[in-house]
Amino acid sequence: MRIARNGMKVIFPVFLVSFLMVILSVYFRSTVIVALFWFFLILLGFLIYFFRDPERIIPEGEGIIVSPADGKVMAVESLKSSFCGDSVRVSIFMSLFNVHVNRVPYSGVVENVEYRPGQFRPAYRGGVEKTNESNTIYIESGELKLIVKQIAGVIARRIVSYVGKGDRVVRGQRFGMIMFGSRVDLILPSRVKLRVGVGQKVKAGETIVGEID
Repeated sequence: MRIARNGMKVIFPVFLVSFLMVILSVYFRSTVIVALFWFFLILLGFLIYFFRDPERIIPEGEGIIVSPADGKVMAVESLKSSFCGDSVRVSIFMSLFNVHVNRVPYSGVVENVEYRPGQFRPAYRGGVEKTNESNTIYIESGELKLIVKQIAGVIARRIVSYVGKGDRVVRGQRFGMIMFGSRVDLILPSRVKLRVGVGQKVKAGETIVGEID
């Protein structure tokens, strides 16, 4: 099983503690040590599951835009964007049980990356895109401008980005992750024909969110 980048930094210390608990349980018949062993073993299993990074089948074809995140579409709203113009925002909520590796929705060049510290309100609430900690990536292609915004939540306290200004990215490429539950907003020009709706489950790099009309 492939583990996401940065995942081993969290998993390895828990593995070491679990191994230590095994050794201690051999020499000390303590219910506390046994309980701690099972606690860290379960935690280790959860972390391996959480940081999984499965391969995805990236759709082929011109003008196809894929989901940047695994999860459920919680909102589709119209808005004005200084970067994209008349736009539509697709908000995807990621629970603790979703894959948290984020993928590039469309090939292009990263025009800018803006990190903003902020609050840690529940990511499913409206308006948190303005108040919560976030990392915004602006991507421009010859025929399209779009924005991907990683938004932290109550449990998610760390946003990781693998790309920077000037990087050339391709559809389906891994560009970052948000640790432990969160939300990703995809902002597209309104001329894009959407292929998803509220309540639909999506997979990063695989589900077609929209097509250039």
